[in-house]
Amino acid sequence: MNLHLLNRSPFSSRTLDDALNAMGPEDQLLLIEDGVNGALAGAEHYFVGLEGRLFALREDLESRGLSGRCSASVIVVDVDGFVALTEAADKTISWF
Repeated sequence: MNLHLLNRSPFSSRTLDDALNAMGPEDQLLLIEDGVNGALAGAEHYFVGLEGRLFALREDLESRGLSGRCSASVIVVDVDGFVALTEAADKTISWF
């Protein structure tokens, strides 16, 4: 299983498409930095098929004033959760 990190908003970049096309059926996606904009309720259509494998970094949500506005399908993790996801992954791939 690979962990993909997306730091760009799906609303302003095509990087998400590249990441999704590269993901395997077991891979996980963590939204960081501006990527957490994709965690908002209403953005679920960008992440169809990632149920249980889509994460957003709490600290980045908080710094952007987005806490409490996430889709129910997004699993919010803190920095310790980020570390745990990284440790569990065979490889980490960054999409910038």
